[in-house]
Amino acid sequence: MEIDGIADLPLHEGHVPPYLIPIMKRMSAAVIRIMIDEWGPAKVVERLSNPLWFQGLNNLIGMDWDSSGSTTVTLGILKEAIPPEEGVAILGGKGKNSLKIPEEIERLDYDLDKVSLVRNAKLASKVDTTAIQDGHQLYHQSLIVSREGKWGIIQQGMNIETKFARRYHWSDRVSTLTSHEIAGLPNNLSFNVITPETKGARETVLDLLRQNPRKTLSEIERAISILRGNTDITFWLNGGTQYVISPKAKLIYMKPIDVTRIGQVISRVYESNPDSFDNAMLSGLGPSTARALFLVSDLIYNEPPSYSDVVNTPYDPFKYAFAIGGKDGVPYPVNRRAALEVIRTLENMVDRARLDKKDKNAAFKRLRESIGRT
Repeated sequence: MEIDGIADLPLHEGHVPPYLIPIMKRMSAAVIRIMIDEWGPAKVVERLSNPLWFQGLNNLIGMDWDSSGSTTVTLGILKEAIPPEEGVAILGGKGKNSLKIPEEIERLDYDLDKVSLVRNAKLASKVDTTAIQDGHQLYHQSLIVSREGKWGIIQQGMNIETKFARRYHWSDRVSTLTSHEIAGLPNNLSFNVITPETKGARETVLDLLRQNPRKTLSEIERAISILRGNTDITFWLNGGTQYVISPKAKLIYMKPIDVTRIGQVISRVYESNPDSFDNAMLSGLGPSTARALFLVSDLIYNEPPSYSDVVNTPYDPFKYAFAIGGKDGVPYPVNRRAALEVIRTLENMVDRARLDKKDKNAAFKRLRESIGRT
């Protein structure tokens, strides 16, 4: 599965007005049903997995164009408005609802590889919290799947300090190594191991997890000691060298570490004997333990992770910005041609849907307002 894009959105408080919810449900149902008729369920999943198309639909049904709620509310509305019998199922959701994805998959009356779907959903959340540590704590995950087996995942994390939410769109396949098209605010205290140049760090961590846990824990304690500037004669007699870690990386690693808890995680992963970094994450490797192991990889084996936020990696980072909005180019550049294509296509769908005149005019008004922001 690949990440189609990442978008940052301001955290907004409050709720959707009660009068608006039925309108949003009716509009969503009309548009999605036309999309199913035009393209088929699989194409609908593909479109919703694309940040630009998702944001366009969000605008159409009346949600704020620049709010974190554009993820949680829109997906919640879609889940209620579109039953699985239509050929597209939306599973999971915000908070505890995200944990219900496995049981919802099991109840789904589709002929699918349900085991693989559960694995993909779990791995997607692991990659975005463990292989990528960008300061955003996941609190929402939705799996969208068609009757034919086409699927995508949309998940969102929040950063309390910056008061921004970050949305991740996945499709096609899941693995640590992915291609990214990202828009967002840089987080200077972040790191990742999803780029080709961090292969050495991933392999080193995997080796650490497959050796005796006591030895690995000893190396973590040794790395922490080095980080704090405490070395003894034994370190130098064993071939230790002076390795300078950047101030930025030092701030990341100086976060409190529960060595006892990390030891328990390492032992559990060791028992599973993972054959890949992905399987190590699926076996229980989490953010704190990974951070401690990356410290060892960096300081002792000179195989550091990347200390660049994924939002800054050179994968056309602004292609999937807020999709429609920001007439002055803030906060992110907008691909006007692509945005207008989304709007015109949705206009055509709404025009063909069986909506009463009032609903139709309201939809066109919102679309015209969206065009005005580009």
